[in-house]
Amino acid sequence: MPASDAPAMTSHRPYLLRALYEWIADNDMTPHLLVDATRAGVQVPAHAVKEGRIILNVAARAVSRLEMGNELISFSARFGGVSHSVLVPIEAVLAIYSRETGQGMALPEDAAVGAEAADGEASEPLQEGEADASDEGGQEAPAAAPSLSAVPSASSTEGDDDTPPSGPRRTGHLRIVK
Repeated sequence: MPASDAPAMTSHRPYLLRALYEWIADNDMTPHLLVDATRAGVQVPAHAVKEGRIILNVAARAVSRLEMGNELISFSARFGGVSHSVLVPIEAVLAIYSRETGQGMALPEDAAVGAEAADGEASEPLQEGEADASDEGGQEAPAAAPSLSAVPSASSTEGDDDTPPSGPRRTGHLRIVK
């Protein structure tokens, strides 16, 4: 099937978010969302926003009525003891991670969203045999290899062995007091 006849796929972001949320919660960890609060449609308490971003605890015990749809995440949560309704468009979520371990994922931009932001329009996939405008003559530019250099070895072996120090064994300096 030619690429032009292929149906457009929906965003993968909401699916990744739901899967990672479930994984973090199943491991008894606390899922947090890092959100770009400057994006259109984000409704969060302004006093909780720092440098245009907000970290939201979305654990089941911290929020009520959590809904993670394909376009929007919505829930109610308390900020400073006051209940607020929170709305976060999926494209405003930058990352989801566990508070305890930091494990999670920084979410990639959707291809269509990233292309629209860069070009002002969505880019069409290349047809078979077509070359990207950035390619020269249809040739793919070779990736620049990192430069490597040898590290000179030290001729001295002083302090380089794994043998324990010689001499009397030093005991602890604490005494038991009764």
